[in-house]
Amino acid sequence: MLGAVNHIADADAVSLGTLIVRVAVGLTLAAHGYGKFFRGGKIKGTAGWFDSMGMRPGKFHALLAASTEVGAGLLFAAGLLTPLAALAFVALMVVAGWTAHRDNGFFIVAGGWEYNFVLAIIAVGVATTGPGQYSLDYELELIESLDGATGLLISAVGGIAAAIAQLAIFYRPPAKE
Repeated sequence: MLGAVNHIADADAVSLGTLIVRVAVGLTLAAHGYGKFFRGGKIKGTAGWFDSMGMRPGKFHALLAASTEVGAGLLFAAGLLTPLAALAFVALMVVAGWTAHRDNGFFIVAGGWEYNFVLAIIAVGVATTGPGQYSLDYELELIESLDGATGLLISAVGGIAAAIAQLAIFYRPPAKE
C-alpha cells in the first residue's frame, strides 16, 4: 500500500515539476515573440535583422517567428498539443542557432547556440515525458496518444525537418567578406 501512495505522490511531483518547466519556458518564448511585435525595433527592426542574416523576405520571417514564438509558447505553457508546440520550439531554435549563432561556437557568452540548444532539448523532453496531469492535453485526454516515442518523434524529428525545410527554401546568407 505504501508503494502505491508513493507512486501517486511521485506522479503528482512529476506533474508539478513539469508544469513549472512548461510555464516558465513557454511564457519565456511567448514573451520573446511579444517583444518582436511590440518592443525595440518591432517587426520592422526584426525584419531588417532577418534580411541582414539571409532570412528573406525579412518581414515574412519576422512575422512568422514572432507569431510562432507567441503561439507555441502559450500552447507549451498550457500543455495543449504539447508535441506540436515542442516541434515549433525545436524548429525555431534550430533556425535561430543556424542563422544567428553557429559561427560563434557553443557557449552563449560568446554569442553561441547554447541557449537555443537548451530550449529545444527542454521542449523535446517535455514532449517525450508528456505535459503532466496539470495540462490541457491531460484534461482533453490527448496525453496518452501524444507522449512517449510519439512525442519524441513529433517534436525532435518534426522540428528538425521543419527547420531544414525553412532554411533550404528561404535562407540565403550574405557573402563572407
